[in-house]
Parts: sequence; structure tokens; C-alpha cells
Amino acid sequence: MLDLDNVIESFESLTAVVYIRNISPDLTNWFMTSAVSSSITTIRIGSRKSQLALIQTYWVKEELSKKFPNIKFEVHTMSTKGDKILDVPLAKIGDKALFTKELELGMMNREIDFAVHSLKDLPTRLPEGLGLAVISERENPADALVVHEKHKDKQIETLPKGAVIGTSSLRRLAQLRHHFPHFEFKDVRGNLNTRLAKLDSGEYDALILAAAGLGRLGMSNRIHQVIPKEISLHAVGQGALGIECLSDNEKLISLLKEAIEHPPTRDRCLAERAFLRDLEGGCQVPIGVNTEINGDQLTMTGIVASIDGTKRVKDTVTGSLSEPEKLGSELAHLLREQGAQEILDEIFATLERG
Repeated sequence: MLDLDNVIESFESLTAVVYIRNISPDLTNWFMTSAVSSSITTIRIGSRKSQLALIQTYWVKEELSKKFPNIKFEVHTMSTKGDKILDVPLAKIGDKALFTKELELGMMNREIDFAVHSLKDLPTRLPEGLGLAVISERENPADALVVHEKHKDKQIETLPKGAVIGTSSLRRLAQLRHHFPHFEFKDVRGNLNTRLAKLDSGEYDALILAAAGLGRLGMSNRIHQVIPKEISLHAVGQGALGIECLSDNEKLISLLKEAIEHPPTRDRCLAERAFLRDLEGGCQVPIGVNTEINGDQLTMTGIVASIDGTKRVKDTVTGSLSEPEKLGSELAHLLREQGAQEILDEIFATLERG
């Protein structure tokens, strides 16, 4: 039975970032049937301002609203450092929280209650007091080839020598340089529409983009080819959304898990993030992965490559699905033994020199 004295005490002690921090599911039901239900609980969702970020955030809002119709969900937008610096390659900015720091400050300053991220942009080491609460069902995590009209009859394997390929990812760059050293690679920044406009104007022969992002923006028709994993392993967490909030906010985390969590994606991505974390790599380092679930087994392939594509270490491990982070750490250790650390040290030194 609900203890109303505890309810009142909870209301009086609400000082955390999320208004419903101390409100149980029983209390939510009580709100729906009592005279005080007119006082609607509000939860504030943080998002970047980009078109893709907003599409992803409003999807989360819709899922939560369907599950909890008596709670009001508001979207609050912020611009991040990565959104503002568009004339410098991401890897040269040198900040692992390019697309998350401002949102994290918003949570710590009680301006928003949780933030929705593209999981591939969320660092594996989060600020004290914040945690990765939920991981959504993953869209296709593969990279995609988008071509200029004149190459519509080509695949990545048949593009001509000297073709100008646009990418802002060192991971894609390193893997593609290994397989296609005869291409010219050129950095490309800006939102998706800006990048596609540059492609269509003839500035590039092709772009390499995330298939998931194109799909969420309703642009799957621009995917000319899904890049095979044998050519390019995807980024850690690519295709999934990560929701970050105060790590001690158990009630909010429970609510988010009920509406958003997808256990198979969660397990795959926890293994991937452990792999990246143990290699101490950031979002912009040439580290790629692929994970697959078969029954109660998780198989994971990882790669670390030099930026020029001439050096690379790649291996695969299989283990229990019940311990995904242990498997990710095991793969990181295996690649370190094979020379991954030396490759990463060279990359970090190059980036520091600018």
C-alpha cells in the first residue's frame, strides 16, 4: 500500500535533476486516478539541434509518451562544440566529448533530466555522476556508399582511380585506404544535406556515411551500396541511441528501460564500448568493430588501423552473451598483444602535432 507520508516527503526532497526521481510506478498510477493528477510531472529531454538529433530525440519522446501518457515530456535543444566547429576535421579538434559535453553540463546543472545521443558519439568514460542508462534497438550499423550520379553504375570496388571520396571519420579513412590506396580521400563536414549538396555539385565522387543516419532521415534511397564488413568494420555503438542521465537516478532509469531498452543491442554495444574503453580510444580513432549474437554466444571482431592504412591489427573472439564487457576487454587485450598499442601511440602523436 502507498505511504502518503513518504510521498509528501519525496516531494519536499526533490532536488535532483529529474522531477520524478523518487516517484515509483505506484505513485504514477496514483496520479492518474487521484484529484492531484492535474499536476502533471514533467521530464526534460536534452538534444542537439541537428535534424538527425531531433528526429532521434522525438522518437524517444514518442516512445516514452506512449508508455507513460500522464507524464509531460519536453525537448530542450543545445549546440555542442562539434556542431559549431565545421571547418576543422573532427580528429584535429582533440576533444572526446565533441557532441556531448554541453548536454552533460545541462544535466549536472539541472537544466535537463536526460540526454539522447547517437551512441557512437558518446565517450566510453563519462563524467562522475553520469551514466549510460539505456541503449535503444540498433538500426543497420554498417557504413554506406553514396555516389555522384555519374557513378551510379559503380560499386566501391569499381570506382575509378583518383576518385575523390568524402569522409570525416578516421576509422573509415584508415580501412578504405588499406583496400583502395588509389582513391583520393577528402574531409567533409556539415549536416547531411550540406554533404549531399557538395557531392551532387561534383566536389566529391562519393561519400561514406552511416546507413542508420540516412535511414532515420528518410534518405535510404541515397544508399548506393552497404559497405561489406570485410572492407569496413563499423564504429562502436553505430546505429544505436544512448540515453545518459544521473547515474543514481534509479527511478528514471527504470522508466527509460521499460520504454526504450533493447537487450540484444545493449549487450552488443556494451561489448563494443568495453573494447574501445580498454584500448583508450576516442570516437575519432581508427577502431572498428562488428558484433553478432548466436544463441547465448556473442562473437566480436575488432580492428585497429593506422591512418594511412598500411598497418592494422584485426582479430575475432567468441564468448558468453552474459558477460559482454568481459568479451570486449578480452579482444582489446588480444589486439594489444598483436601491436595495437603501437599503432594507437603513433596516431595520438600525429594528432598532437596537428
